[in-house]
Amino acid sequence: MLRAPALTIFLLLSATPEQHVRALLAARTGTVQLPAGTIELNSGITLPDGAHDLVISGNSTILHASNTFQGKAILSCTHCRRITIRNVSIDGNRSQLEKPAALPASGQTFANYFTNNGLLLLDADGVTIENVTLRNIAGFAVLASQVHHVKILRVNVADSGSNTVKLHNNSTGGILLEEGSTDFEVSHCTLRAIRGNGIWTHSRAARNANGLIADNTFTEIGRDAIQIGHATNMRVNGNHGFKIGFPSSEIDAEMLATPVGIDTAGNVDASVYADNRFEEVNGKCIDLDGFHDGAVRGNTCINRGRPEEYSWGNLAIVMNNSNPDMQSRNIVIESNEISGTKYGGIFVIGTGHTIRGNRLSRLNLTDCPENSAHFACQVRDQPGMLESGIYLASQAQRPAPARGNVVERNIIKGWRMKTRCIGFAPGVTAAGNTIRQNECSDE
Repeated sequence: MLRAPALTIFLLLSATPEQHVRALLAARTGTVQLPAGTIELNSGITLPDGAHDLVISGNSTILHASNTFQGKAILSCTHCRRITIRNVSIDGNRSQLEKPAALPASGQTFANYFTNNGLLLLDADGVTIENVTLRNIAGFAVLASQVHHVKILRVNVADSGSNTVKLHNNSTGGILLEEGSTDFEVSHCTLRAIRGNGIWTHSRAARNANGLIADNTFTEIGRDAIQIGHATNMRVNGNHGFKIGFPSSEIDAEMLATPVGIDTAGNVDASVYADNRFEEVNGKCIDLDGFHDGAVRGNTCINRGRPEEYSWGNLAIVMNNSNPDMQSRNIVIESNEISGTKYGGIFVIGTGHTIRGNRLSRLNLTDCPENSAHFACQVRDQPGMLESGIYLASQAQRPAPARGNVVERNIIKGWRMKTRCIGFAPGVTAAGNTIRQNECSDE
């Protein structure tokens, strides 16, 4: 009769590669070295519930979803603590497994809704994912829900995400932290050819908090490179994006999901977007819908093409107030460089903002309103909005007249900017704000 250790060795030696890996990943703690080569998986692998103090390392290991794969994710864990996953490649076999899907209903989490994800973390604490490559993922590359103290470092994501039945992106493909995730870092990652958002946060109730998204690189993102959704104390620093909102055919037109370099949603405060650089954005550079009591400084956004090349082109920096729990107030927008916008530069609502030392050039590439035969040049109730360098508005989603703001020492150049440098909506006046020492010129 074989003794227990010998029996285990015998079973491992006679197992298929998939069975071998499943046996290794049945460990609750310790160190697991995955075998080299490609391991075909017919279903997802779930670590033991509550696994802890576990290190999983690859050795030129590729976990590949088979054509018949079924599961929420290639690899997932629930209630895991102090887990490290590193040096592993995951191939989601998107070409065979992708199925058209709409976005989930507002009351449903993304983790409960989407399948065929790469890595799925549920109620995890202290997880580190580093030097991991994820390709051809139909769902999210990394989906982390209700997690804390998570680090996602030097992760490479490519060719991922799925579409709706109308072949427009459904937000998937990138890295998502949702449902009150806190104390996390996503840095030094590269994301290429992502149909949905690159890196983002989302929550239905409790806000995400204390996050750092830094030094990541984005290329050809169909929705937003970065979205900060319903969060507080977020730092978005030193990221670089190229071709955001491309290909334009996959933009989510049904949801009016204009692509953005850095987007905002929900209620976001005590946050800083700094020293980020975006080139070729088919949409907005920075959207501040829900952003208040924070700063946007030292960012660069450059478009070099003709206005016709940006089908979803917009203004560069836009405030908004869709979420009823916030008011647009006390935002510092300073030392940003914008060059080449389809329409105007900065859209302002609310009070207590400081807009200082920004360098805006090649504004209003459409030559609106003189070129209104070829481009939409008017917005109802906000006349002059699309043709102004900085526009002080009366409302966005809700009324919020621009009052008590400081607009100073900005350099503003573009089509007829000498006379259209600072624009005002009806009921908004220069006297109600501080406007001084701005340099305005035609270009």
